[in-house]
Amino acid sequence: MTRPDIKQILSRIPYASFIGVEHVIIEDELTMILRYKESNIGNPFLPALHGGVIGGFMEMTAIAGLMYSGRYTKIPKPIGLNIGYLRPGKPVDSFAKASIVRQGSRVANVRVETWQDDIDKPIATLMGNYLTANSET
Repeated sequence: MTRPDIKQILSRIPYASFIGVEHVIIEDELTMILRYKESNIGNPFLPALHGGVIGGFMEMTAIAGLMYSGRYTKIPKPIGLNIGYLRPGKPVDSFAKASIVRQGSRVANVRVETWQDDIDKPIATLMGNYLTANSET
């Protein structure tokens, strides 16, 4: 199976470079990275990352995870997202992984967990449904 170029996919999403999204592949597993940027702070008094930045990062992680599966050639479109904010995002790098729960012929269901210091203590989770009908399967 040929894996797509995640860097090229992220370049098609301008918000990814704006907030500082990168990726790393270790042992054929995709991990997304949100590099700390002062402009991503939503509450300067704590300081804490803006919830919209965390949500956008998780949405891009879900899309990248679906694309990395090698099943799609077009970017899947979100049709329903549910985000759970569990802890404040500290002013450090954040990491996320996507797990594909189900891939149907038209819709895929994806779960994303985002963490910072400890993978077992996520700061946020996302459950999302993505339209894949226009993608080649």
